[in-house]
Amino acid sequence: MGQNPQNPHCLPFWVITRIRIHPITAFFSSTKPPVLGFWLCPSKVKDFKESQNLKKTHALSLFKNSPIRCNYSYLFGKPIKDSNFFGAHDLFVNKKAKFCNLAISGTSRRNEKAVGGNVMSLREKKKARREAPEGVLRFKLDACSKRGDVVEGLRLYDEARKNGVELNQHHYNVLLYLCSQNGGENVSDLRKQGFEIFQQMIIDKVPPNEATFTNAARLASAMEDPEMAFDLVKQMKGFGILPKLRSYGPPLFGFCKKGMADKAYEVDAHMIEYGVVAEEPELSSLLKVSADVNNADKVYELLHRLRTSVRQATESTVGIIEDWFESKHAAKTGKENWDVSKVKEGVARGGGGWHGQGWLGCGQWRVVRTQMDKEGVCGSCGERLACIDIDPRETENFAISLSKLALGRDVKADFIRFQDWLQRHGPFDAVVDGANLSLINQQTFSFSQLNSVVHRLHDMSPSKKLPLVILHKSRVTGGPAQSPYNKKLLERWKNSGALYVTPAGSNDDWYWLYAAVCYKCLLVTNDEMRDHLFQLLGTSFFPRWKEKHQVRLSVSRSGIALQMPPPYSIVIQESENGSWHVPTTTNDDLETPRQWLCATRPIKS
Repeated sequence: MGQNPQNPHCLPFWVITRIRIHPITAFFSSTKPPVLGFWLCPSKVKDFKESQNLKKTHALSLFKNSPIRCNYSYLFGKPIKDSNFFGAHDLFVNKKAKFCNLAISGTSRRNEKAVGGNVMSLREKKKARREAPEGVLRFKLDACSKRGDVVEGLRLYDEARKNGVELNQHHYNVLLYLCSQNGGENVSDLRKQGFEIFQQMIIDKVPPNEATFTNAARLASAMEDPEMAFDLVKQMKGFGILPKLRSYGPPLFGFCKKGMADKAYEVDAHMIEYGVVAEEPELSSLLKVSADVNNADKVYELLHRLRTSVRQATESTVGIIEDWFESKHAAKTGKENWDVSKVKEGVARGGGGWHGQGWLGCGQWRVVRTQMDKEGVCGSCGERLACIDIDPRETENFAISLSKLALGRDVKADFIRFQDWLQRHGPFDAVVDGANLSLINQQTFSFSQLNSVVHRLHDMSPSKKLPLVILHKSRVTGGPAQSPYNKKLLERWKNSGALYVTPAGSNDDWYWLYAAVCYKCLLVTNDEMRDHLFQLLGTSFFPRWKEKHQVRLSVSRSGIALQMPPPYSIVIQESENGSWHVPTTTNDDLETPRQWLCATRPIKS
């Protein structure tokens, strides 16, 4: 035991061991020795009645200048000195370290538990927590949650209350979740019990979290009381809790289901205020309730919100949009005359594909399901879809964000080294995900297939420069890479500055994506980029960038074929004449043809 780090002049004063009173207490005449861990400062010695005894035995100066390190030594299993009284001359002090190195207690760290010590290992602590009544209850409630067994969960709750088991936040949240998720014949009683549990949680002063309020809101929604659900969400602010998207689901969907559009808009406004971005389920529900109450302006607004955040719609959302355009109210909505110049300005300002000037035209809509040809021409109305531009500033900001994410999740020094390498060897017209392309329709890593892609891209390159090939270190040091032909191939790419080998422990996805974004060039990969890593990049800019820059590879008996980015944007589009085209989502981005909803109406000349 060393000196007090907060006050280096304070000395450790241990007077009680884990087994018996330390012999040092013989210095004191008091029947109640100081407590364990007391710090004795020289300035405070005068406050002790026993200070005179300390001075007489010369122990005072010893404590002041050479503090005792500990009540035992790691070097001895048994005490060297074990007497009822000892003097200052009995304490051997290492003058260099100013620590006492004499073992004066028979207690060793190795044998603490054997003699009744309370030091436990981390594993033992975890085991003790699991075996405690609270831990057993948690395990059983979690099992009920997995099975959806609300009856057993409530029985466990009643039993725990009866036995005086202290429930924590997790226990209550699981119980609330069970009550909010289950239906059945006694659903009203179940919801009532759920709120009683919630009230008991407040009575017990167990602090709630976001999950607590969300589950309580679900209980209210299940009781068809979206107003209460919304009140619970609003109460989160008083507890310093930020709502999540799931928190708003119960009140929003509840109001939409009841056709209470204005209340649903209040929930939507609350979401926007707290920076919660609605996704397709929320926007789709708002769209439906707006269409049901014939709120044409809100339908128009929500179509544009779908355009920016969702881009492509699921079949259920497309069905809602289709029903709106086929409705009588939609036929009555729109401007018969409009300012063409303002529409063109809106298109130019937005980068193409929309203008934001409201419903254009009037009369019945013609709504059909159709397809686009390779050039983006609608098979129904003959209109050519726009290729929406990406603001260069957005690309630069995205590259910076991508770099920060990579530096935070990959080996920082390795990624900085790659950035420096890019500055010396760039720019490139294309970046190749080597591992992905070499394994398409192949059971083993195919360098010949990769080389074919490199040659094809070289021929297509405006600068006639080789594309940048990104490969992990394991791909260039073993297996097929050891063949003489592949060794020469790798050496040629390396000498040309067209090969970068990512080090062991690095995720090569960060490398090829950053290089392609940095140089605004093509990215050749069949990776759909849907896993967690790419979800970090958001749903606003990345899908648009991917659509305009990703090249895919198809392999057949006739050879390889590169599928270039489409010359039009696969996103909800609003044309200058007021027509709308809505793409549907597909399970595979390579699937063709994609189905589109085309909504047009006659243009009066």
